[in-house]
Amino acid sequence: MDKRGLKVAVIDMNNGAPNQGMRGIQEILSRFKNDNNINLSFDIFDLRQKGEIPGIEYDAYISSGGPGSPVESEGEKWENDFFNLLDQIEAFNSANSDQKKYAFLICHSFQLACRKYALGNVTERRSNAFGIFPITLTEDGEKDEIFSGITNPFFSVDSRDWQVIEPDFAAFEAKGAKLLAIEKERKHVNLERCMMSIRFSNEIIGTQFHPEADPVGMKMYLLQDEKKKAIVDLHGEQKYLDMLNSLDDPARIVLTQSVILPNFLSKAIGNLQEA
Repeated sequence: MDKRGLKVAVIDMNNGAPNQGMRGIQEILSRFKNDNNINLSFDIFDLRQKGEIPGIEYDAYISSGGPGSPVESEGEKWENDFFNLLDQIEAFNSANSDQKKYAFLICHSFQLACRKYALGNVTERRSNAFGIFPITLTEDGEKDEIFSGITNPFFSVDSRDWQVIEPDFAAFEAKGAKLLAIEKERKHVNLERCMMSIRFSNEIIGTQFHPEADPVGMKMYLLQDEKKKAIVDLHGEQKYLDMLNSLDDPARIVLTQSVILPNFLSKAIGNLQEA
């Protein structure tokens, strides 16, 4: 193990809104540290509410989901700081062949990056998507190490009012990006399937879904009256009960939470050891 350990910056994009995502990220980091007996430390940066942004001294960056429009923040200082950090990470990786810095972008952060790199159309959904849904891996996704150990399709928590659709494959090719996962097929709905995961570069990856979500946090959400009503109104009571019953299914979000972010951290720690 590298003597100085793995330094992780966690960027909080929640703008002060109550959420379970930050707890989930911190629990995964703590579990990864204990399971692998490594020297891992992390710092939290409250970007949207307090303007806090990490420097380039970290080995890995995890940027959370958050509320609100990923379009209306264009030009705001906090967003410019976030984009500058992504540029710094890419510049560092271009200049260093033996050591890399890694970033994982979740939900709101993913949507912002899609807009930055102009990889698709960032648009508001007709209705809120909230619940546990199947997600389909593309051919590139099936081969990507971040999804090693997952099923296809796999299940994850989806919670969003916005989406990224209509991939610009010319922009993907120019960037060297790969589309790794897409929304489940809905044969009865004539709407574009949104992009659910993109590898922006060899070291930067993002997901529209929440790989940090766990049964505890999801149960707290599902038992809220407004969340229950929204799901029942949209999908019916049986679907709501199915979601509640599936929370502890080891093949669903328990699997997703145990695989994706730990795979990301394993890649970062492996890179440190090689360096």
